[in-house]
Amino acid sequence: MTTEYWKLGELFSGPGGLAYGALNAKSDDDKLRLSHVWANDFDCDSCNTYINNICPQDPDSVICSDVRNVDLKHLGAIDAFAYGFPCNSFSSVGEHKGIANEKFGQLYWFGIEVLRYYHPKFFIAENVSGIRSAGSNDFETILNDMRESGYQLTANLYKAEEYGIPQTRHRVIIVGIRDDLKISFKVPDPKKYAKDISASKALENIPANASNNEQKKLSDKVVERLSYIEPGQNVWQAEKSGKLPLELQIKTRTRISQIYRKLHPNRPSYTLTASGGGGTAGYHWTNRELTNRERARLQTFPDTYEFVGNYASVRKQIGMAVPCRLSKIVVSAVLNSFRGIDYPSVKANLHE
Repeated sequence: MTTEYWKLGELFSGPGGLAYGALNAKSDDDKLRLSHVWANDFDCDSCNTYINNICPQDPDSVICSDVRNVDLKHLGAIDAFAYGFPCNSFSSVGEHKGIANEKFGQLYWFGIEVLRYYHPKFFIAENVSGIRSAGSNDFETILNDMRESGYQLTANLYKAEEYGIPQTRHRVIIVGIRDDLKISFKVPDPKKYAKDISASKALENIPANASNNEQKKLSDKVVERLSYIEPGQNVWQAEKSGKLPLELQIKTRTRISQIYRKLHPNRPSYTLTASGGGGTAGYHWTNRELTNRERARLQTFPDTYEFVGNYASVRKQIGMAVPCRLSKIVVSAVLNSFRGIDYPSVKANLHE
């Protein structure tokens, strides 16, 4: 039996972290894989990054447009569907408005329309952990809409660092298997993927000619401020210790933990963010800002993955992406499920 390739479509595709992992996934017997068919995102740089790394031979398969202007019925038949619908409404860093009060919260519905029109064999949806408590009942509303589209769901809060990813990134991933197929998906056991996830290991030996690896020049004041912050700590902890001079302290009441927080070389990175000023960029333990290539390493993109756009755009793309390795692990488990191949698993930690 030769390898069968199922067609993959994707909305809100970003720079391709979810797609790269999915397209490199396979069943353990290598009889089932996925192939790219179409994708959509509204950000031009993200689309160009996706094209360059995922489908350079078929650039027209990536539609750069607001999803509300896309004719979903003419995208093409698919067997698998992926979408990390926008998290603005659900992120704990944002205003947490949810579906009822904010336009981005409604964008998940375009994925529902894809499910109801194309009836793919399975889908994967990803969002921030805050989706569980957004609005009054938003998460259950989304799950019910997915079920009513004809899918059996397995929802789980994945802690990326438990799956060998050098970043404490926690994301809800929902796997839906079409009801009539009678296939059962199980959450892969993270013990299989344990490895050294320290930041120093993740960032070692970056090639001298690696793309997107330029260092941003910081002001002397910022460099001096960083020099008083211990690895793994932020500006508030330095201030509390009494070591930070008054002139280097931050005059703001917004005390989020990531402000001028440095990586600890012996621990995984904290969660990378897509954008933001005021010391939220992510900092190396050697008193400098992380390069975009280092951010990409922490998101498990290969060094050959070249991002398109200016420094801020690339940082945003990387911060919004799904870690490639996590995507590959989850999709491989899905493909094994369809092939009837057992694998180590754990009970889903969110209700189904």
